[in-house]
Amino acid sequence: MEVEAGRRDASALDPELLQLPDLAPGALRENSSIADALYAQWLVLPETSKLVKSLIEEAKTGGPLNVAGSSASTNAASSSSLPSMFPAGSAPPLSPRSTAGSPRVMRRGSGAGPSTLGSPLKLVSEPVREVIPQFYFKKGRPPPKDLKEQCLSRLDHLFFAGEGLQIHEFRPVIKDICKLPSFLSGVLFKKIDAACSGTVTRDAFIEYWINDNKITMDTPSQIFEILRKPGYSYLTQEDFKPILKELLATHPGLEFLQGTPEFQERYAETVIYRIFYSINRCGNGHLTLRELKRGNLVAAMQQLDEEEDINKVLRYFSYEHFYVIYCKFWELDTDHDFLIDKENLIRYGNHSLTYRIVDRVFSQVPRKFTSVTEGKMGYEDFVYFILSEEDKSSEPSLEYWFKCIDLDGNGILTTNEMQFFYEEQLHRMECMAQEPVLFEDILCQMIDMIGPENETYFTLRDLKRCKLSGNIFNILFNLNKFMAFETRDPFLIRQERENPTLTEWDRFAHREYIRLSMEEDGEDASNGSGDVWDESLEAPF
Repeated sequence: MEVEAGRRDASALDPELLQLPDLAPGALRENSSIADALYAQWLVLPETSKLVKSLIEEAKTGGPLNVAGSSASTNAASSSSLPSMFPAGSAPPLSPRSTAGSPRVMRRGSGAGPSTLGSPLKLVSEPVREVIPQFYFKKGRPPPKDLKEQCLSRLDHLFFAGEGLQIHEFRPVIKDICKLPSFLSGVLFKKIDAACSGTVTRDAFIEYWINDNKITMDTPSQIFEILRKPGYSYLTQEDFKPILKELLATHPGLEFLQGTPEFQERYAETVIYRIFYSINRCGNGHLTLRELKRGNLVAAMQQLDEEEDINKVLRYFSYEHFYVIYCKFWELDTDHDFLIDKENLIRYGNHSLTYRIVDRVFSQVPRKFTSVTEGKMGYEDFVYFILSEEDKSSEPSLEYWFKCIDLDGNGILTTNEMQFFYEEQLHRMECMAQEPVLFEDILCQMIDMIGPENETYFTLRDLKRCKLSGNIFNILFNLNKFMAFETRDPFLIRQERENPTLTEWDRFAHREYIRLSMEEDGEDASNGSGDVWDESLEAPF
């Protein structure tokens, strides 16, 4: 009843002449009947009816609604098209706003000046132009001014009185200025002295090292630029021969080879073959800058330059490792024509390899032979073979033997392919009166060991993820290592735990060097000529 009475009272009022006393905030909220009556009265006004009809027509035609998108603009539109509810000067005051934390106050700022933010439309129409510094330099990044001045200052002490340096005086330059191994000095000297005048002047060195931006390159890039021939984007084996020649002439750990130039040449070849075996993963004989950066050759060269005992540099340059490789080759090469055939290789490791795997090696599937004699491998081919055989945990070795077992070359090792090679192993165990292990049992063991993504075959990716994957190949074609793996020699296990940084090749080379040196000492003692070199002996040293 009170609501109906309120509506009758509101309908009797003229909106233009409506006078309301000042209302306290919240008065309409407390008396909702008055608010409902005012809203009902607003709906029956002619202006409201026109507005609603126009909105309905626009909605039917699919056109945009002529309604402001914000509450502020809606209120403005309503106040302009509809009669004001309050006469001028009688509107209730707005509640005071707190100046602390107000977004509007924060946007306007406390100063009396104009806003520092500006209009967003202005930011779009006038974008800020950001200058991007140059990040690619075709010939390398130019050196900073302080680095260039520091280098020039040190050069003044080396190139005194404006005179040039000869090749035997150039080593301090490459050590102090270039910060590179000293056995690169000869190559760098000849690189700068293109006219072969025998002297490198201060200006010529500045032009090559500073003005050509070599000074700002990383160490692998510097070595790569020094070694590579003009016009080539890769290094070949020939590019490494000059630094090996200088190393043999200057390193204190190789002085004992001064009187045996033949073995100097063999040592240099072996080092180069080992470098390309480990780093040149494509196997094409072209060593790229990317491969040089990914390998550990630069670190080995820096260690070699600081270490007087060359046998402590296990990567590539150890003389003991060369000695083992060369003696192993010499033992198999019975006619000493520097070539090995199948019958020679089958004797390797006390006949530990099967005939089937030797046939695969000589089919040149894992690597094409460099030997020009058909059916025989040369010394370089043997270096690749022995490194792969004695360290099956390395990636080059895994790739080498994976190609041998992959008979159809489809990139997977199937059960039939593995069984084909294991059949000969099984036959050899029976001939040696050992208890044979069935292939089904050994296959389950290999699957548990590798954990392949698909248990029906092995991929090269599966083998590279497992540290024990080298044992798979020993199981398939190396009987001696297979039996050693089955027996698990505690002494070898303890050695591996004591020196976890040593590779399988490092341990093998150490054991073989001790054995070979003891055999040579025994032969010298039996012949009574320990201090005299006898060329009639079969041993190469």
